[in-house]
Amino acid sequence: MNSPPSTAKRYKYLFQLAMNNFLVTVAVLLGTIFLLKAAQLVGHPAQILTWLHSVQHAHLFLVTFLPIGLGALYLTHRSRSYIRFMKRMLENSGIGDQSYLPAATHYIPPSNTLSDARDEAEQVVFSSIDDLFAKTCVSPEAIDIVVTNCTVFSPVPSLADMIVNKYKLRSDVRSIHAGTGMISVEAAKNLPQVAPQGAHALVVSTEIISSLQFYSGRNLSMLLPNVLFRMGRAAVLLSTSRSKSRFKLMHTVRTITAAQDRSYQCAFQQEDDKGEMGVNLSRDLVAVAGDTLQANITAIGSLVLPLSEQLQFVLSLIARKLLMNRKMKPYVPDFWMAFEHICIHAGGRAVIDAVKRSLRLSDEDVGPSRMTLHRFGNTSSSSCRMRKGDRVWMIGFGSGFKCNSVVWQCIQSHSNLDGPWADCIHRYPVGITKVAR
Repeated sequence: MNSPPSTAKRYKYLFQLAMNNFLVTVAVLLGTIFLLKAAQLVGHPAQILTWLHSVQHAHLFLVTFLPIGLGALYLTHRSRSYIRFMKRMLENSGIGDQSYLPAATHYIPPSNTLSDARDEAEQVVFSSIDDLFAKTCVSPEAIDIVVTNCTVFSPVPSLADMIVNKYKLRSDVRSIHAGTGMISVEAAKNLPQVAPQGAHALVVSTEIISSLQFYSGRNLSMLLPNVLFRMGRAAVLLSTSRSKSRFKLMHTVRTITAAQDRSYQCAFQQEDDKGEMGVNLSRDLVAVAGDTLQANITAIGSLVLPLSEQLQFVLSLIARKLLMNRKMKPYVPDFWMAFEHICIHAGGRAVIDAVKRSLRLSDEDVGPSRMTLHRFGNTSSSSCRMRKGDRVWMIGFGSGFKCNSVVWQCIQSHSNLDGPWADCIHRYPVGITKVAR
């Protein structure tokens, strides 16, 4: 049974309540004094008039307008604090000023309608598919499977239905919607196995900023997605045929830790105390990402690492358990023995830093991810310059919490002269510094 709070704790609570609501406290005190004085003079109109005449004009002004002035000052200060927080987060996010936000966020206040979200989805999804069809010379009639991915925006009809309607795909096309981009790739990998030889699977991954994800309230932890997320999309065509293919899908590994409350709640869509919808990013997010990544590393390592690296990793785990020393860190395998490129999900500066520490990477190793974050914001995994035979490890994160790995091998090199970096690669790399205030 809990013991009753002490008198000191009660006074401390009352003091905190009064200080945290200072303006209300002042207004209540002034109003109480006025009402008490008026109660004494009830029934004596002449005395009330005499009392009002005796009150100095300065005192009457203070009683009347001081609460209003203090209230206006408080609201102005609160607004500035809110703006300073957003500015500081943006400066420290690692995102440059040429990333993209949808038109709906350019209004004051931002527009959050379903129509705005649909317009953004059509803009990014259709443009990426148009580019894909143009580069691959594959017609819409050849698409057998459609896999879409978007975490928050789930319209009716679905994103897959929007694609089928726009491109007039066949009536027997198979469609599926997944939670994250890496999972959609895994689904697209499995479905063609039961389709005819040469079947084509269209995979489209995006995140819609104009949906309920955009938060217009004052909860600081729910404002972070507004700072981090930007417009972005990717369209990929998978096939069981090697003809014209650039990459071979080698492995997919998915790790989900939603059974743990801390992981489940670290990126949580909810309403604040004012009823405003948004995504709350908890302070445990980076730690959870690191733990989930470690579990994913263990799984992917057994598939790609040479035996010598696997043995050192296992021996370090055994030594840690036998010595009962949890502070002893397990051996971090040298993944450069398995890959030529590592693409880290550009989910934010802190996420990239966490992966860098976990895998003991250098600044040069995570450079592509930092530059992707700077140029495009939190969109998807970073791109690399690939040569024939190169192996690339793509690491992605999602709410839940999930860590997903996809391993590709380049089977046909390709110049990126017309890629997303074509008009800006001359400006990179850029220096990114953290602002302390």
